[in-house]
Amino acid sequence: MKKQTIDSRPTGPKPLYDPRVRALFFQVISLAAVFWVGWVLIDNTLSNMQSRGISTGFGFLGESAGFGIIMHLVPYDATMSYGRTFWVGLTNTLLVSAMGIVTATILGFVIGVARLSSNWLVAKVALVYIEIIRNIPLLLQIFFWYFAVLSNLPSPRQSVEVGGALFLNNRGLYLPGPVLQDGFGLVWGAVVLALVAVVGVRVWAKKRQLATGDIFPTFKVSIALLILLPLVAYFIAGRPLEWDLPALKGFNFGGGITLIPELVALWIALSLYTASFIAEIVRSGILSVSQGQTEASKALGLPNGLTLRLVVIPQAMRVIIPPLTSQYLNLVKNSSLATAIGYPDLVAVFMGTTLNQTGQAVEVVAITMAVYLTISLLISLFMNLYNRAVAIKER
Repeated sequence: MKKQTIDSRPTGPKPLYDPRVRALFFQVISLAAVFWVGWVLIDNTLSNMQSRGISTGFGFLGESAGFGIIMHLVPYDATMSYGRTFWVGLTNTLLVSAMGIVTATILGFVIGVARLSSNWLVAKVALVYIEIIRNIPLLLQIFFWYFAVLSNLPSPRQSVEVGGALFLNNRGLYLPGPVLQDGFGLVWGAVVLALVAVVGVRVWAKKRQLATGDIFPTFKVSIALLILLPLVAYFIAGRPLEWDLPALKGFNFGGGITLIPELVALWIALSLYTASFIAEIVRSGILSVSQGQTEASKALGLPNGLTLRLVVIPQAMRVIIPPLTSQYLNLVKNSSLATAIGYPDLVAVFMGTTLNQTGQAVEVVAITMAVYLTISLLISLFMNLYNRAVAIKER
């Protein structure tokens, strides 16, 4: 009688029939194909540039630029390098982007709430603003503020004056500039202490409210801490701050802080345009909150302001934040339109003048693309972290 042998080999599915293995296999193949295509493009580009005698590399960043820039937040003159022009353009881009994000966020939230106001006039004015601003191309709005508004302001000698310290004319807005003296470090320390105290008060107030149900005036206390602590430190340190007032010198103003017309026009246009989209995002977020939440808060006797701030907005943020992140990214990328009116941002200074003078197109464009990619990724990272922090957590 023949003996039967038992096969101990596994009888499961073959590796390629396993969905996980198959998915990993095709991902590896796709990634390898992407790298191969990228390598072919880079190799062909370098070969073509070499055959035409075009130099490659980043050595040009150390060469003297030889051109001036009308606005720079970092020290700069025409004798400095192309690498310094990159930093000038980058800081100018970050400046107008940060100013635009802050202004557009505040304005967008106000208009979004006003859009849902029970006051007919307020709601309709907000609606008209949104429909007009967001349906006009941004570039036309930049041209309007620069050529139609700011360029028609009076000359420096006929400047619009406010309190002898603020001057507005067709060459810019001139503001008093702070000059820090010895001992101002104590004020900075008080600012840091105030911020820590605000965070502590908010955490304590939240725990107190969960335990007792009593609402602590966190907002008012926070504002008081942020104002009073630095103010007390300022007087204790002997008022270590002076102001450099702008003054007319010849045909223009000198001293203080100057906001050039290109910056002001770009800032206003970016802020108003982006705020119209943020307002609709805020409106949709508020409408996503169940009406029962508002009715319950009113039944508890909460006023409309506290209902909006403590009940509606925290729940609406889960809907608001994702599209709000996209608007922030759009604002940063739209700032590159600055080159149309001559604002010295990264595109105008580095990818414009620097590229034209050096001819290093591949390197300059690659650096500029990498900068915008990095800024976008950082904004997305911080907004995602904030989204997780304020997300409604189920018990």
